[in-house]
Amino acid sequence: MHKTFVLLLLLAASIQAAELPEAAAIKFALYSSGWGENTDDGLRLVVNNQTQKTVRLDSIVFLGSSKDSEAIRLTFNLEVPAQGSADTEIDYIDLLADDECVDRTMAENSKLVEISNYTLNPSVRNLIIEDTDSFRIYQCVKTVHTTWTDIENSTTQLIEEWVLFHFETRREF
Repeated sequence: MHKTFVLLLLLAASIQAAELPEAAAIKFALYSSGWGENTDDGLRLVVNNQTQKTVRLDSIVFLGSSKDSEAIRLTFNLEVPAQGSADTEIDYIDLLADDECVDRTMAENSKLVEISNYTLNPSVRNLIIEDTDSFRIYQCVKTVHTTWTDIENSTTQLIEEWVLFHFETRREF
C-alpha cells in the first residue's frame, strides 16, 4: 500500500510538471495612455528577450475572435539584445474591438492597463493594496501569432500564444 501511494504521488507530480506552460522566450507588453481616455495617444511596446541571442521582433498578429472578424497585425523591426530589453512606440491601433470579454469589462468601468504575453499581478506593477475588497484585476485572453527572428542565423520563429488584457478597477463605496 505504501508503494502504491508513493507511485501515485510520483505520477501526479510528473503529470503536473508536464502541464506547466513553457515560459515565453520573448516576453512583451503593450501600453497606451489612450485606453479609457478616448484618445489616440499611440501604443508603446516593451520587449524582454529571455534567450542568449539577439533577436528581432517582427510582428504580433491578434487573431479575430470569430470567423467573421479580421486579424490585426502589428509589424515591428525591433532588435532586442540577448537577455535584454527594448521598446518602441507605434501609432494607435484599436486592439479592444471585437471581443466580448473586453467589451463587458470596459462596460463595468474597468481601465485597461496592459496587454502582455505573461501574467500580471499587483506586485509586478509595484502596487501596494491594503484593502483587497476595493481593488480588482480582471483579465481577458486572446490568441496571437508572434513572429521573431534570431539575428545570428536568420531563423524565424512563429509562436501561437495567448495574450492577457489586464484591467484594473476600484470599487466606489
